[in-house]
Amino acid sequence: MSVFRILVADNHPVFRLGLCSLLGSHEGWEVCGEAVDGQDAVEKCRLLEPDLLVLDICMPRLNGVDATRQILKHNPAQRILVLTDVQTEQVVQDCLELGIRGWVFKADATSDLKSAVEALQWHKSIFSSRVSHLIMEGYRQRRSHKATRLSPREREVLQFIGQGKTSKEVAVMLDLAPKTVETHRSNIMSKLNLHSVAELVLYAVKNGIVHLPTVLLPDPQQGNGRVRAA
Repeated sequence: MSVFRILVADNHPVFRLGLCSLLGSHEGWEVCGEAVDGQDAVEKCRLLEPDLLVLDICMPRLNGVDATRQILKHNPAQRILVLTDVQTEQVVQDCLELGIRGWVFKADATSDLKSAVEALQWHKSIFSSRVSHLIMEGYRQRRSHKATRLSPREREVLQFIGQGKTSKEVAVMLDLAPKTVETHRSNIMSKLNLHSVAELVLYAVKNGIVHLPTVLLPDPQQGNGRVRAA
């Protein structure tokens, strides 16, 4: 049987090292590469063409949801296993709609992770029991509250805002007019019923859009809306 090649994408070096060691010690599996953020995962998927990508959701540069979107747009057959701490129904639903067929939480047992990799190796779907709970919980909430969905572009804008970028900086990074970025920002705050940058950041963290160590908070010593590292 040919070697099953796995690409690991996680921004935490120590966790990534342990994960690579665990997966690489399994007979018939090989860690063919490592990615340190979402954009790196997109690029290395195209370069290395792994059999499986093990992907965290909350990563810098590009979050796991948007990385998944880009990866599957390029290669719809790419198998992806989400391995994350993010536990929000919205993120789970977004990933399921994109085509994710495997999801394990970092708090799950090592045996659960191995079972998930084996399932995807044989083209099966597998999800942590917690995923089902989150979906049912979200369904109950939607019965009484209209669900709010951000567009892919709005989520990109939100990620950069959460990383402390100004509207002008976001405009340059996304090749948009500053006025367009301001419109997206206004729409995001209106959709989510949020009223400050701090509230936007907290929402982004909770939903795995912003990588936690890069979270920025309003700087009370600056009156121009800029933010500082937490």
